[in-house]
Amino acid sequence: MDILCFGEPMLEFNEQSDGRFLAGHGGDTSNCAVAASRSGARVGVLTHLGADAAGDSFMQLWKNEGIDTEAVARNAHAHTGIYFITHGPDGHSFSYLRKGSAASLIRPSDIDPEVIGRAGILHVSGITQAISDTSCDAAFAAIDAARSAGVKVSYDTNLRQKLWPLPRARAVIHAAMEMADIALPGLEDAEALTGLSDPDAIADFYLGLGAETVALTLGSDGTLVAAGDRRERVAAFPVEAVDATAAGDTFDGAFLAELRAGSDPFVAARYANAAAALSTQGYGAVAPMPTRNAVEAFLRERGDG
Repeated sequence: MDILCFGEPMLEFNEQSDGRFLAGHGGDTSNCAVAASRSGARVGVLTHLGADAAGDSFMQLWKNEGIDTEAVARNAHAHTGIYFITHGPDGHSFSYLRKGSAASLIRPSDIDPEVIGRAGILHVSGITQAISDTSCDAAFAAIDAARSAGVKVSYDTNLRQKLWPLPRARAVIHAAMEMADIALPGLEDAEALTGLSDPDAIADFYLGLGAETVALTLGSDGTLVAAGDRRERVAAFPVEAVDATAAGDTFDGAFLAELRAGSDPFVAARYANAAAALSTQGYGAVAPMPTRNAVEAFLRERGDG
């Protein structure tokens, strides 16, 4: 595998303009896996699902997307997580049914170092560590296994303050970032976690924790990429967005896929910015995620291909 994504998949119900809810798939690391696979990477997922219809739906999704499920286990005594998205003047809002989900019950003993050792990059997020103490510890176990095997670690802060107090989130996420090679924070998350507001200072903070590459997403202002002694703001691509539900996850998957394809972080960020922009032009997390062909065509149209 190029990339192994560890986290909680969640069945999605997204409010449409007529008030109905469209069923789909979500969960940040599953979204990242789909985005990376559509960009041509060989991807696997590490998680637990309920032995329910929602879990069956994810297994079918991943099969359809060519995603490896060797590290997926089914739990007959727990459910697959669910969330609802509603839309209003201030953007989109999430409501969750995830307490006691199969993914939240995963433990360090469930982590198989051999599976992790076959990946090029292990991708983890703050949500994976926020949903339960055991999942938090399992994420650290997975990161330890990756580092022992020489596997790169990618970490997205994905701060959700409804899931845990900010002081605990800050301590855990900083500890995980100290073991990450690729830091993928969003600006709003990073401001809360670091107390800093200047993007360059935030990039310096994560480089100081040990990351080789930092890609700080800045929304409509693009992405600040810092790697080694070089840093650059990579411009965003303005589009008419209808739903930004998984734009950040799409960025992550596209960015990691492009890195694995041999691009430097600055080229990878330009590609990922384009993928993220395209993903906002439809409803739901997964359905509007673009393929590599679509991203490359989009870049050619704008003279960046």
